[in-house]
Amino acid sequence: MGPLERLRKEWFILGIVLVIAVARLEPGVGVKGGPLKPEITITYIAVSAIFFNSGLSLKTEELTSALMHVKLHLFVQIFTLVFFPTAIWVFLQLLSITPINEWLLKGLQTVGCMPPPVSSAVILTKAVGGNEDPPCLVSFLELSWDEISLKQQSSQMSGSERVPEAGVW
Repeated sequence: MGPLERLRKEWFILGIVLVIAVARLEPGVGVKGGPLKPEITITYIAVSAIFFNSGLSLKTEELTSALMHVKLHLFVQIFTLVFFPTAIWVFLQLLSITPINEWLLKGLQTVGCMPPPVSSAVILTKAVGGNEDPPCLVSFLELSWDEISLKQQSSQMSGSERVPEAGVW
């Protein structure tokens, strides 16, 4: 396989590496309120475009077929919402006996209980030529669950429970 053919095959991973390198050189472009306005472009436009693009390529029969993979959906939901958070909890119990900052442990616990980013499951599955119907459905289920649980959590939090602002390094 020649270098040009390899570039065509691995375009997505190379693009990710390139974007990370550019972000390292010029981080101000992607900050909140910066020229890219990530609070708008990522939250609303990019995620919507990813799902819209994936939705256009889905066939109704394949989507219905993906919906019937109950064992797959149960496995993914149990792994993502039960097994992984439990493993993180055990890991955090071990870390709690070390002198690690308490807020770092709380942050790890929070991230460990969240499902992976919605759009990455769809994009990465599509990039490797996989069937993107199940990730679309799983992402939809997890996004719905996140929306419900985050609304409940934020309505129950008092101002004193919110995490303090982190300083810039």
